[in-house]
Amino acid sequence: MREIVLPHRGAEILFDVQDENIRLLESLFNIRINARGSQLFIEGEEKQVAALEAILEDFSKLVTQGTHFSNGDLQEAFEHIAQEGTLSLQDFFPKKPIVEKPFREVVPRSPNQIRYVRAIERSDLVFAIGPAGTGKTYLAVAMAVAFLTRKQVHRIVLARPAVEAGERLGFLPGDMQEKINPYLRPLYDALFHILGNEKVQKLVTRGVIEVAPLAFMRGRTLNDAFIILDEAQNCSSEQMKMFLTRIGLNSKAVVTGDITQIDLPSGQKSGLVEAKGILSHKGEISFCNFNERDSVRHRIVKLVIQAYGKAQK
Repeated sequence: MREIVLPHRGAEILFDVQDENIRLLESLFNIRINARGSQLFIEGEEKQVAALEAILEDFSKLVTQGTHFSNGDLQEAFEHIAQEGTLSLQDFFPKKPIVEKPFREVVPRSPNQIRYVRAIERSDLVFAIGPAGTGKTYLAVAMAVAFLTRKQVHRIVLARPAVEAGERLGFLPGDMQEKINPYLRPLYDALFHILGNEKVQKLVTRGVIEVAPLAFMRGRTLNDAFIILDEAQNCSSEQMKMFLTRIGLNSKAVVTGDITQIDLPSGQKSGLVEAKGILSHKGEISFCNFNERDSVRHRIVKLVIQAYGKAQK
């Protein structure tokens, strides 16, 4: 039997509602935990007990540092670590949020998301490739807001190719902006969620934030900007090259996409797939890959991604 003493508040956070986290740890590591106040008494196979002890040591350090936890985040981290065996709890909880108050606090929630954030800090061009709901766009927008508030860039430019996802929308009424807004809505949603509607509207009016179709980027040079190209799997080869050559001085660019959901006409090559083949060996350019374990949407989304992945293979 191994005894572990949790720090102040540690037991309260870990036990949560009806000891859900304790029961989860018992099932993941096939051990038994008896709790007496802040003391945990652990019984089981030595290797599994040692693995759990390492997790609880990391947990204690994070509690002492003042890290904020939600129950869902802890459960996801425990499951990841039990499956991978090579990760530590500290891989899931960065020391500080990307965006802080007065705006919505944004924190990466998986090792891949943390690596993605670090890659954006380090590299001027980052590609994020993976399935829907894994935080590619949302974290990129959060990083753009962080760079803007720290005055590391002077504006944010968000672009998307206007390609219909398997539907024919036909003639859309209204002026040009009203016609293209449906394609750009996901980018606005991320901005509104982080900054709030009023703040976004002010920044758009002042030209500090620009959201536009990819076609509007042609012929421009974007200096002092944080540039995001979303849904890049639907760019043609020519569009991707055009976008990448818009990057100006003191600018960062993030390209996001899901190469399993390409909506280009049959026979047309995806610019994102081509760029991955051409640029992935360039040291100054970062490529970050995501999978269903990085999903931050409803838990059923992970099951959907896994099922479709198996069927396509």
